[in-house]
Amino acid sequence: MKPMVAYVRVSTSQQGRSGLGIEAQRQALAKFAATEGFEIVAEFTEVETGKGSDALDRRPQLAAALAKARSLRSPIAVAKLDRLSRDVHFISGLMVHRVLFVVAELGADVDPFVLHLFAALAEKERALISSRTKSALAAAKARGVALGNPNINAARSQAVKALKAEADRAAGNVAPIIADIRRTGATTLRQIADALNSRGVPTPRGGRWHAMSVRNALAR
Repeated sequence: MKPMVAYVRVSTSQQGRSGLGIEAQRQALAKFAATEGFEIVAEFTEVETGKGSDALDRRPQLAAALAKARSLRSPIAVAKLDRLSRDVHFISGLMVHRVLFVVAELGADVDPFVLHLFAALAEKERALISSRTKSALAAAKARGVALGNPNINAARSQAVKALKAEADRAAGNVAPIIADIRRTGATTLRQIADALNSRGVPTPRGGRWHAMSVRNALAR
C-alpha cells in the first residue's frame, strides 16, 4: 500500500461544528485511504485558525507534516480543502514545498492546478457570502427586524436544511443511473465513478465522480 500522511485541523470556533470535527475528519481520511489503497503512516492534528498571511508560521503541525511527507516521499491528505486553507495564496505557498496534497472530498486524482481553482472558488464564495449576509442584515434592520443570535441560528438552520434537501435530491436523481451501471457488471466504487464520468453525468457540484463521491451519494 502507498504511504500517506494525514493532516487534521480545527479552529477553536469550529471544534463542535458538524462535519468539521477531528473525529469526522479522521473517519473521512480512513475511508479515503481504504478506498484508494493508501496506508496512513502518520497523523498530525492542529487546533489553529487558517486565516492570515502568516498562517503556516502559526501551524507547526502542518510544518511537521510537510517534513514527514518529504522524508517519506508521500502525499499529505486532508478531509476537505478548507482544512488547509481557503486562501489561494496560502495554497500556492504550500505547493512550493513540492509535496503532493490530496483532498479526500475531491478524490485522489485532483492535481495542484485544480486545487488552486477550488481554493479560488472557495475564496470567492466566502466573499460573496459575506457580502450577501451584510446586505440581508442591513435590509432586515431597515424593515425593523430585531437582529441577534436567535435570528442567525434560525437562518443557519434553514440554510443547512436547504443544502441537505438539495444533496438528497441530487443523490436521488443519480441513484437510478448507478443502479443501471451496477446491472452492467460494475461492482466497485471506482468502476461506478468511471462509468458515470464516461456517461457525462456530473456530480451535484458539476465535477467529475470519484470513489468517495459515489460512496457519499450511495450513503444518502
